[in-house]
Amino acid sequence: MKVNELFTRKNWLLLKAMVSTDFKLRYQQSILGYLWSVLKPLMLFAIMYLVFVRFLRFGADVPHFAVALLLGSVMWNFLAEATNGGMTSVVGHGDLLRKIHFPKITVTIASIMSALINFGINLIVMIFFILINGVHISFKAVLIIPIFAELLLIASGLAFFLGALFVNFRDLSPIWEVVLQAGFYATPIIYPISLVATNIGPQAARFILLNPMAQIIQDARYVLIAPENQTVWQSFSTPLVGLIPVALSVVIFIGGLVFFESRSKLFAELV
Repeated sequence: MKVNELFTRKNWLLLKAMVSTDFKLRYQQSILGYLWSVLKPLMLFAIMYLVFVRFLRFGADVPHFAVALLLGSVMWNFLAEATNGGMTSVVGHGDLLRKIHFPKITVTIASIMSALINFGINLIVMIFFILINGVHISFKAVLIIPIFAELLLIASGLAFFLGALFVNFRDLSPIWEVVLQAGFYATPIIYPISLVATNIGPQAARFILLNPMAQIIQDARYVLIAPENQTVWQSFSTPLVGLIPVALSVVIFIGGLVFFESRSKLFAELV
């Protein structure tokens, strides 16, 4: 793929049409329509809030943990939506790939952008919850921009990997569903990282924070909600260790992009 092909007017118009069509079709047959893009994460949050915050009392030592729980779920949902959509993007546009010449990665980028729209809608709801819960927002909140950029990098890289692999391995979908479920519980979303440090040990907490998604979510909570949310940068005496999850995100993105391009020439024959 030539990089300049991605930025042609023709490709941008195609990308825009794909994103628009995908977003419309997703809620076309539902009674509540686009409201589901907001209601789905809110319903999931309500269940997790009742079980883990009110009943099990997780996060009692962390200010505004309910808001932190919602932020973590919204960010994880974006990862899940972007990767699931990216995984089926190539196979789902098989007819288009055979008929029209355009950069094949466009179909996967379109699915990621569709998930990004939902993520933006959920963030608006997130801001509403932050305000009504009296969370103090400081100037360091601007750091959320590079944090979200890192989230987009890792989600895109995984989507590229999965989209290319799914062409040959159609049973990848249930496997990835299990991986996502395991990753959700291995990441401090429904429980604070302090709970791991207390019950298992500080070493286990440090190891968990080397997971890029754990680092991203904890950093987002730190800059947006409360400094009591421990970050990977605070967990190690050597600050450079904090760059490990960031570097992993970049490696996953570049690796996914290269892998997708190396396989893209065979897509039209296989789908």
